[in-house]
Amino acid sequence: MTQTNSQRSVPGALMRGGTSKGLYFLADDLPHDRAARDQFLLAAMGSPDVREIDGLGGGHPLTSKVAVVSRSERPGIDVDYLFLQVWPDRAEVSDQQNCGNILAGVGPFAIERGLVAPSGDLTPVAIFMVNTDSKATAFVETPGGIVNYAGTARIDGVPGTHAPIMINFEDVAGSSCGALLPTGNATDTVLGVDVTCIDNGMPVVCLAAADFGITGYESPAELEANEELRARVEAIRLAVGPLMNLGDVTNKTVPKMSLLAPARDGGLVATRTFIPHRVHESIGVLGAVSVATACMIEGSVAARIAGVTSAAPSLEVEVEHPTGFFTVQMEVDRSSGELVVTRSALLRTARMLMSGAVYVNPTGA
Repeated sequence: MTQTNSQRSVPGALMRGGTSKGLYFLADDLPHDRAARDQFLLAAMGSPDVREIDGLGGGHPLTSKVAVVSRSERPGIDVDYLFLQVWPDRAEVSDQQNCGNILAGVGPFAIERGLVAPSGDLTPVAIFMVNTDSKATAFVETPGGIVNYAGTARIDGVPGTHAPIMINFEDVAGSSCGALLPTGNATDTVLGVDVTCIDNGMPVVCLAAADFGITGYESPAELEANEELRARVEAIRLAVGPLMNLGDVTNKTVPKMSLLAPARDGGLVATRTFIPHRVHESIGVLGAVSVATACMIEGSVAARIAGVTSAAPSLEVEVEHPTGFFTVQMEVDRSSGELVVTRSALLRTARMLMSGAVYVNPTGA
């Protein structure tokens, strides 16, 4: 960290990853003391302030995120990635969850910063996700040894088209809760409502929207304005926390609460997801992976709503969300009598928006 013009600065980049946006830093460029690091990040984003007007945050959890990236010393891993959520409305920096959208920008950022050397036209980047002790591999286009951001790939929730980034998730089942089905059941009844608690990279609770007297096709704004609904969903979230081995989740960002309805636009299932108090404008990457996985579990709330009855070993799950679709490629093995996820893969895009120095006022850091 350097100080100039009465302000402190740290090298960094502003990137869009998937349907999120945030600041990307090399770990060595940030303060090593956690409290000092968090104070810098709060000031960099302009938090706490719902507009984040005095920083680079966008005034929404989806645009107030941070990736901390470092060269990895782990065998078979290129870089370590720590995700941090900076909350716009309170002075809090959380590492309690992972983020698969911001993950999409980690590969390009690592190559741009020289942590990973380009290898031909397509460079695989093996990423250790520190928050969940799990691995993902991102495939980044690097023609001529330069990261390519232009292309024809489109993801719902992001305007235009960009270069594709395929991400394979490995061994993410139970990464936060200790088991794919942390309660041991495909369905539980909590506070009179059937739920499926699942963790395939993100702790998620699947619920039937109809059980709350809604269609499941409402806009995020409509759902956030429904105080009775929010209170019921939060009560269930607090009740399932201990059941999912997450303990008291009052001040945690997990589990995510996904209200499901029958697909109406050609997908497999429709979702509206509390993350956990705001409603996602689309759906998180790992949240979508967990919902897609739930659709493949016999007897789950998701499978019932999606109408999945076959024991097919592979399925391309189109998860509908408020701004479109999210496609997850699933492969499972049931030979042991229990469902084992062998592959979860999906398409994302990312783009470098700005690279330079992030400045903060010393009085705010």
